Amino acid sequence: MQSISYSVADKADIAALVHLLAILFSIEKDFNPDISKQQKGLELLLNNNATATIQVAKNQANQVIGMVTAQLVISTAQGAASAWVEDMVIDSAHRGQGIGKQLLQNALAWAKNKGATRAQLLVDIENSEALGYYQHLNWESTQLQARRVSL
Repeated sequence: MQSISYSVADKADIAALVHLLAILFSIEKDFNPDISKQQKGLELLLNNNATATIQVAKNQANQVIGMVTAQLVISTAQGAASAWVEDMVIDSAHRGQGIGKQLLQNALAWAKNKGATRAQLLVDIENSEALGYYQHLNWESTQLQARRVSL
């Protein structure tokens, strides 16, 4: 088993992160890969490190093989910060090794350290692999359904 390192992403990682997002957005029906949009979004996250994080996993060759992002929002239900977890993706050649679990733990530790008392995420309802994965990690389903509108 190869050695995996975990860290917070930096600007040098953006090209690799855009590639991972293309993989993710090819699975999720609500999104389409768009290099310029993903690059801009990643730069915004990196520039807002007080309220956002991009956690990455790298192989021995220092190549990004997995990522997860988290952002803080204020939850009136919790009366505290809450973390929105997004963009969870592991390169297909590295799945099933616990990398995603470790990335999520790192993102949740970051959020807890920032005062968050809850975390939530969205899962494509047709992505049975992801649904099973989060169930395996004891993420609970809710009665809420996502809605969106373009501005």
